[in-house]
Amino acid sequence: MEQKITSTITKGFVIGLVMIAITLGMTFSGMAVDSSLKWLSYIIFITGVVIAISQYGKQINYNSTFGNYFAHGFKISALVTIIMIAYSVIFISVFPEFKEQALDAARKQMQSNKNISEDNMEKGIEMTKRFFMIGMVGGILLFYLITGAIASLIGAAITKKHPQPFQDLN
Repeated sequence: MEQKITSTITKGFVIGLVMIAITLGMTFSGMAVDSSLKWLSYIIFITGVVIAISQYGKQINYNSTFGNYFAHGFKISALVTIIMIAYSVIFISVFPEFKEQALDAARKQMQSNKNISEDNMEKGIEMTKRFFMIGMVGGILLFYLITGAIASLIGAAITKKHPQPFQDLN
């Protein structure tokens, strides 16, 4: 009996939902955004993609190549990226106070830099306010796709490969 292969969609949704649950838990439990725990969801993302590729290899009896394993992991990463963008847009729309907290943190960081004048700081905050959503979506897109590509490379590299290209010719 052949083992059923878990789809990339299922794996991507599971990883994305776990990341959202962790992020919501940390946000509403009052954990500071500055704490080192903010990296927990990214660690789950990378680990999830690597494990998903390894599981895929096992399900197909390692009958694949590096490129196929990488593609499987990157499809999962792309879905997780879409999920996290949707989550972030919805979250900021429902809880706009978190946008204000981010702007306040940016203002404090600028105030600590003595080379930035008050006028330039206000212009910077105004520009950040205007392009906040676009910047957030672009940042998430770039970060998750790069991180997903790295996780896919790692997963594809460590998963066994025993491709048998002529196995089904008879």
